[in-house]
Amino acid sequence: MYKYISEAWRRPREGILGEALRQMAIKWRRGPSIVRIRRPSRLDRARQLGYRAKQGFVVVRVRVRKGGARKSRPRSGRRQKAMGVAKYTRAVGLREIAEGRAARKYPNLKVLNSYWLWEDGQNAWFEVIMLDEHHPATAPPR
Repeated sequence: MYKYISEAWRRPREGILGEALRQMAIKWRRGPSIVRIRRPSRLDRARQLGYRAKQGFVVVRVRVRKGGARKSRPRSGRRQKAMGVAKYTRAVGLREIAEGRAARKYPNLKVLNSYWLWEDGQNAWFEVIMLDEHHPATAPPR
């Protein structure tokens, strides 16, 4: 079963999956940027990254704005010829930003891993797998 799921995700924009995800993205855009979901959208990828369907595992979908970073324009003092406002790249990737936002939203959970889900011209969505280390089902053996 996982083989067929991963084959469908190799070219997500084609076929039934692409159309379904396009419709879902329309709903995701209108919703909040960080949402806890019941189960992962990409079960094969989630299980590769350590997800198990048991208590203590939480999956969170995070929306991140795409594009380059912009620095604020200098307001006072001498104006440089090259102000250094536009054409800056981010110091960290979008996936890492999504993991950080999920960690801030759920401070009692630990980020286990994350994976790309979908993107359009303006946003990228990632699913972050989080773990409750204090839950008896997921606590490491002592």
